[in-house]
Amino acid sequence: MKKIYLLFICLLSISFSSCEKDDICEATTATTPKLIIEFYDILNPLVKKNITNLALKEINSTASLVFNGTSKIQIPLKTNQDLTKYSFILNSTDVAIKNEDFLLFNYSRQTVFVSRACGFKTNFTLDSTLPFIKTETSIPDGYWIQNVVIIKSNITNENEIHAKIYF
Repeated sequence: MKKIYLLFICLLSISFSSCEKDDICEATTATTPKLIIEFYDILNPLVKKNITNLALKEINSTASLVFNGTSKIQIPLKTNQDLTKYSFILNSTDVAIKNEDFLLFNYSRQTVFVSRACGFKTNFTLDSTLPFIKTETSIPDGYWIQNVVIIKSNITNENEIHAKIYF
């Protein structure tokens, strides 16, 4: 009887030691990062500048984002293509002074396994020779985006600035 009891205890301890923790993706786990852009004053390049009623519309999509009174924004890049084009509309709520510029971001993608619970994420690397293309609407009204500077071409997290826009 003691042998059966001892065998039962051994089997029970083996079965509990092979249990895995719950497959729950923690909220703090890094996921596909967004492109972080910070805005600066073109006349004083060291000074951050808040944007006013900036609407971002992804071309060929219904996705739209609105930002107001901030100098830093986060925008998603497509995980199924190597480019994403956005319409940047400054003063979007005022028809008389709104100004629209387009930025097309060129990048490569790297799929990275995070965990069984979280699945995969995509990291991006902006193209080294042509990371973006700036264009204007078909009716030119002057660029409000004066300059774009890529600070960090590897987009692996949201803790750092990837690009600066001067206006």
